[in-house]
Amino acid sequence: MNATRTLSLSTDELASFAADLDAIGERVREEVGEPDARYLRRIVALQRSAEIGGRALLFAGALPPLWIAGVALLGLSKILENMEIGHNVIHGQYDWMQDPALNSAHYEWDIVCPAKHWKRTHNYEHHTFTSIIGKDRDVGYGFLRVAEDQPWRPWHLAQPLYALGLMFGFEWGIALHNLELERVLAGEKPPRAMLRQSLPLARKATRQLLKDYVLFPLLGGPFAPFVFAGDAAANMVRNVWAFLIIFCGHFPSGVAYVPESSAVPTQPETRGAWYLRQIRGSANIEGPDWFHVLSGNLSHQIEHHLFPDLPSYRYAQVAAMVEPTCRRYGIPYTSGSFVRQVGSVARRLVRLALPPAPVLSPGGLMGRSPPIGRRPIFGFFSNSSHLHRRTRRTARQSRRPT
Repeated sequence: MNATRTLSLSTDELASFAADLDAIGERVREEVGEPDARYLRRIVALQRSAEIGGRALLFAGALPPLWIAGVALLGLSKILENMEIGHNVIHGQYDWMQDPALNSAHYEWDIVCPAKHWKRTHNYEHHTFTSIIGKDRDVGYGFLRVAEDQPWRPWHLAQPLYALGLMFGFEWGIALHNLELERVLAGEKPPRAMLRQSLPLARKATRQLLKDYVLFPLLGGPFAPFVFAGDAAANMVRNVWAFLIIFCGHFPSGVAYVPESSAVPTQPETRGAWYLRQIRGSANIEGPDWFHVLSGNLSHQIEHHLFPDLPSYRYAQVAAMVEPTCRRYGIPYTSGSFVRQVGSVARRLVRLALPPAPVLSPGGLMGRSPPIGRRPIFGFFSNSSHLHRRTRRTARQSRRPT
């Protein structure tokens, strides 16, 4: 099959592609068992040890090296708890273990967003409507323009600054995401509904704030300021890391989005089309084993979107089978190093912050978006200057005596 082909699969090819991926999923599910449980228990033990060690070092935080080490260990603990434990447990990946402490129905993670809210916005909305603009609210989180088909608004000019703010306070961005403030402002959702949803969030956020910024600082006694600052720094480390991993898995170059207008099928979406949308709307991040652990194996974002219920421990194994399958069918499989994907995301956020350039056509000036890769703001000034010069020249000619 021609490797340059991308989305031109026939109905039969899509059905064959779906059968191949189904077979991969079934093969791996049959192998899931004690090795996966043992891996998760080791991660939980590492996370708890890092938290205990980090908090103990913060109690001696008057010494700068100990404070830095405490922040590093506590940040590691929070990253492991959120990325490799919390996110994956809440997906139900380890429900088969029959461990109440690691069951998706009962697990509550160390972050201000309630697990119940995350299940709705992430497990259902994002994983069902992946990459569909207008239905997958994770595409831009309601205020960032990350796709050409999203309309440009003047406030997008500052979106690199918004993105930086979201990066440092990512857990709060995730928590507020479920309230759908953009829908309230658009009149699509009643404010009363948002207020009802905010009550569980307020309770969860209060508990988190009391734990990190009241209880543990008080336990630190005279070192309370160092403990307070250390907890804030560890939360920021976790926020920045989670932001980078998630954005690199969804917004780098090569990821494709589907306008809602073209995503309404006349017939139910086939299994193959669903698989294809998941692959095209995701990107992987390459790195060593420790990097995959710290990312919660979301460095294998494509495999996670294909099989969100499989234990994350298996994603590297799945990737080794999915990539050649995509190559065989000529389907792009987006993957790159961490540095490359971060740079790609940053360029996309900056490029799409700028207004699309109007282009000249035989019928006049049209406000169509330029092709991907063009620098819109330069094109805008270039086209505008050319139009203004031509208009002035025509006006001068019309005033000349005949």
